[in-house]
Amino acid sequence: MHLPFSRRNCTWGVNVPLVSFYYFFTIESEKNDILQQILKQNTLETYRKITEEPSKYDHLEQMDVHTILKGINNEDKVVAEMVEKSIPQIERFVMALEERFGRGGRLFYIGAGTSGRLGILDASEIPPTYGMPHDRVIGLIAGGDTAIRKAVENAEDDISQAWKDICAFNPTPEDAVLGIAASGTTPYVIGGIKKARENGLLTAGLTNNPQSPLAQLAEMPIEVNVGPEFVTGSTRMKSGTSQKMVLNMISTALMIRIGRVQGNKMVNMQLNNNKLIDRGVRFLMEELHIDYQKAYELLLKYGSVHNALENALK
Repeated sequence: MHLPFSRRNCTWGVNVPLVSFYYFFTIESEKNDILQQILKQNTLETYRKITEEPSKYDHLEQMDVHTILKGINNEDKVVAEMVEKSIPQIERFVMALEERFGRGGRLFYIGAGTSGRLGILDASEIPPTYGMPHDRVIGLIAGGDTAIRKAVENAEDDISQAWKDICAFNPTPEDAVLGIAASGTTPYVIGGIKKARENGLLTAGLTNNPQSPLAQLAEMPIEVNVGPEFVTGSTRMKSGTSQKMVLNMISTALMIRIGRVQGNKMVNMQLNNNKLIDRGVRFLMEELHIDYQKAYELLLKYGSVHNALENALK
């Protein structure tokens, strides 16, 4: 069920039940104390967080450096395997994104802490790598830009803030929101996904715990079960690594599908430093079988690898 979209829906409190877990949410659940009671009841008593289970390693403080590093590396080896198992879920989301991007839609990442920072990192790389406007893939973090470098106390516990953050960009039903939360219970993310779905935006949830509230709430769950962390509960480790991999896959596949890559080259990259200019020149040398000077002149004349190739091949 979706509400007709309007700017007035950029407020908190419209209640549209989406899954049985969230029948609890009403206008009163904007209050964080009530939300916390709900989450406590439904997560601590009935919801098992694999990411919070004890590490299979113990007495870490007694290990030498080599043993610590070997243990971390052994745990990291399972991440790619678990991401691979999630490819069907990732594929479904990318295909839906491709359709919306073709109609001018945007992608929002929302998260708190490590998850929020990873979303911002991925979003910030899209303009220089693929020449896209900064407002097509947008990363939002609980606590705002300050939280990128320094934790903002209690920011992730505000269930209404993510939707307010999204509303600053005048969202439309063509947009999509990917909530990122290792636990699958972060209130900032849960609230943002709930409101986005109510207002007709495409919603997905990237989490590291199966059957989490986030996975139940989002239309398109992406669940990467990497298991307990090397340091118990430290989800910046395997969980964060898996999230980075999935975000890379989503944004890269999307950019390829909408034509921002030619062959295997970043032909739309922004040429804003000497390294990238040199890379662009060498792309042209390889594609057109010309020397460095000629390629440099073409790049200077047309301003991008894409335009240079297009005009040179006419």
